[in-house]
Parts: sequence; structure tokens; C-alpha cells
Amino acid sequence: MIPDLTALLTAIQPADADAMDRARARQAQLTKPAGALGDLEDLSVRLAGVLGHERPNPRGVAVIVAAGDHGVARAGVSAYPPEVTPAMVANFLADTPAGPGGAAVNALARAVGARVYVMDAGVNADLPEHPALVRAALRRGTHDLSVQAAMSVDEAQTLILAGAALARRAIEDGADVLIPGEMGIGNTTPAAAITARLLGLDAARVTGRGTGVDDARLAHKVAVIRVALDRTPTTDPLEVLAEFGGFEIAAMLGVMLQAAASRRAVILDGFVEGSAALIGVTLTPHLRDYLFPAGECAEIGHAAQLAHLGLKPMFHLNLRLGEGTGGVLAAPILLGAAATLREMRTFAEAGVPGSDIEEERGAASPGAGS
Repeated sequence: MIPDLTALLTAIQPADADAMDRARARQAQLTKPAGALGDLEDLSVRLAGVLGHERPNPRGVAVIVAAGDHGVARAGVSAYPPEVTPAMVANFLADTPAGPGGAAVNALARAVGARVYVMDAGVNADLPEHPALVRAALRRGTHDLSVQAAMSVDEAQTLILAGAALARRAIEDGADVLIPGEMGIGNTTPAAAITARLLGLDAARVTGRGTGVDDARLAHKVAVIRVALDRTPTTDPLEVLAEFGGFEIAAMLGVMLQAAASRRAVILDGFVEGSAALIGVTLTPHLRDYLFPAGECAEIGHAAQLAHLGLKPMFHLNLRLGEGTGGVLAAPILLGAAATLREMRTFAEAGVPGSDIEEERGAASPGAGS
């Protein structure tokens, strides 16, 4: 492991337990029935632990979209050709009447006030010059993971550090909430291979339709992943990333690690992001404290990832686009959870006799406060 990556992993510490205790105590005194804000209450307490204060005040949301191509895409595992990847990178960067970027993630980011960063992590094309494009590619796409390792361990570590560097830039620009996103035709195949290996599951249990393949192509996709998994028995997380991963998956892992090392929150979008998170938590279990899943996506392996991580999604919208779109949609939920803990008054602050209120509510019918 290269020294910079070792230092990054070492810098990731557990969430602040004292801040979470203070947040729970404050949460119990806010002007509402206990538990009335549901999962927002747990989210707010977890954010307190990330940011180190019982009144968390996250400011700035950044989505970092890493794009990379995959040699395995040539094996027919996707409904779309690999040429879509560079076309979508151009779309992320395009000038439109609404503002920069014409993709779903751009539209959603504008709607919630998030900033979009775009990285070439290894696109198989000559991308035009653009001032907003961060170039980190070592080569044009990974090798076919069903035939050989997708990349070397050194390449994987280099892309992790490139993602970490872009995360530091986003944090310097004011982001306290980071959303790793991705673009890469065929990338649910490496995500499924990583998930199957790290969770010890058969490929069929974690492989979905990705871009919408039919039954025959899904069966082919599962077979390709099984061939890849049969090449090597490794369970070492960096070797798993190198053998089965993608350059954009490595970059997203770097974003997560740097965010955690800097005590910033990470919103997980979907299945591909989840595969990066599995590698990260295997490398350093403390990373889990900083991860906030957006929604459970339509890929069948995502639920298995979240169960293994012990994390609960914020919503179920059957998303499967990627790009960080689900993460952007979740950002207002996370910011709202922080606002309730930070800005709501306690019973004492409001001059309301909380204990009397609670006794009265307890005597009311179960649906009285709904």
C-alpha cells in the first residue's frame, strides 16, 4: 500500500460519540413527541457525530461524477454501447439554457443547489478540452475483468488518491456533504463482481439488469461475472478492486475516504457506489460512520450491500440511473434532519411544559397526533 493511501486510511477516525450523546439528549427535549420525526432523528444524531457538534450545520453539497470505461462492456453485458460514456461526459459539461450540464444529475443538482464536479477517471475516448473536466485517467478504460485483472493494484491506488484529491478540492470550495457519482457503460458488472466476492454470494444473487438488459443478456452477464470470480480467490479489498473493479469505482472510493478523513458526510447513491463503499469499509470499518445511503436502488444486489453495511436507505424510488442522482435527491433530507436538531427549540427554550404535554399525549388515542 502506498504511503499516501496508508495515511488517508489512518486519518479516518470513529464518529464523535460525545457529540452524538449530546445530540440524542437534545433530540429528546425538542418540541415534538419522542420519535415523531422518524428516521430524521437518527440521521441528525449521526450527522452530529460526523461533524462533531450536537447542533450540526452542514453547508455546501458537492456531487463528484467519475467517468470510466470497462473492457468487459465489449462482452455484451449492457444494453448500451461503450460509446455512450464519452457522450455522457460531454452532456455533463454541456452549456444549456438552464445552466451547466444537460444530464439528470445536473438538473437535480441545480434544483437543490449542489455543485457538480466531473472527472475523467479512464474514459475510452479523446475527450475535448473543457475547464470543468478534471483529468485523472491513467489509460482509456480497464481490461476485460473476465479475462484478466481490470487494473493493477498500483493503478487502483492512484485513482483512489485522485478521487481523494478532488474531494479535498470540493471541501475547500465549501462542501460538507459529498456525493460520489459515476458514469461508465457496463459498470454494474464490476460492481456485482466486487459485491459477490466481498459478501461471499453467488453472482446471480447480486447481479441486476443494469441499463435494462433482457433475460438472456442477464444470464450472460451472470455467467461473465462467474468466469471472472473463478479467475482468482482473492478477498483482499485492494486486490478485489483491482481484479474486478473500475477506475471510476476506485475514484469514488477515494472521495469517500477523504470525506471521512475530513469529517464530512457522504451520501451513497446506488449499487455501483455501494461496491466502492464495501471495499472502503473492509479497508477501514470507521468509514461506515460517515455513510448515509440515499435510496435502495432497483439493482438486486443493493439491498445486500446495505444489509451488510448495516445502513438504512432514506427512500425507495426504483432509481437505477447512477450519476449520483439519488444522492442529490437525498441531500435536502439530510440537511433537513440537521436543521431540525439545530434550529428547533426544546420544551424548556419554548417555555412549554414538556412532561405535561407528553402525559396528555400518552392518554390520547394512538392516532391523535398523526
